[in-house]
Amino acid sequence: MIKLLNLEKSVKTKAGFTYLLRQINLDIAEGEFVTIMGPSGAGKSTLLSIIGFYDSAWEGEYYLFDQAVHKLAPKERAALNKRHVGFVFQQFHLLEDLTVAENLDIPLSYRDVRKSEREGIVADTLDRFGIVAKKDLFPSQLSGGQQQLVAVARAIVAKPSLILADEPTGNLHSDQGREIMELFKKLNGAGTTIVQVTHSETNAAYGHRIIRLRDGWLVKE
Repeated sequence: MIKLLNLEKSVKTKAGFTYLLRQINLDIAEGEFVTIMGPSGAGKSTLLSIIGFYDSAWEGEYYLFDQAVHKLAPKERAALNKRHVGFVFQQFHLLEDLTVAENLDIPLSYRDVRKSEREGIVADTLDRFGIVAKKDLFPSQLSGGQQQLVAVARAIVAKPSLILADEPTGNLHSDQGREIMELFKKLNGAGTTIVQVTHSETNAAYGHRIIRLRDGWLVKE
């Protein structure tokens, strides 16, 4: 499903170029549940952002479903993101001027789901996450844990083929975190490919394998 060949990411500094990722060669099969681990600054979130099409300033080759992403125009990459990817951001990235329900509706609108169907899907998702009472609130009116639940709900609402999660349980208490990981496990069992970044060995145990990064290099699988 995902194939990365000699992928590199660098940023320009006063001292020259600093590499955030170096010579990443990686294959992720459809239906896998993969965990990316490593110390702070290892390049974990950077790699996840590249896979999710949120970072386009990199070198190397990236194939998704055998499509050469590195040869696509920005608009074509954005279309792939909307069609295939659900992303749980570490900082939520909810749209502040939209209500909880409207935030959940956005990914469905990208996939051309009819409005009548979207309303039903959003209602079911709100109920599934126990946030029906929050549907008309704005993100600023929610706690960090509530925003995280909404962010996870938004990522899965359109049933993407690929879920990318950056510390998905970081703002949740242990019971909520366990529920989210069990949900990911269930989605993965139904065929959804999941790639998560986490520092939690407990969360990592839900996946099939661990990819370890250090100083931008893939050091161990």
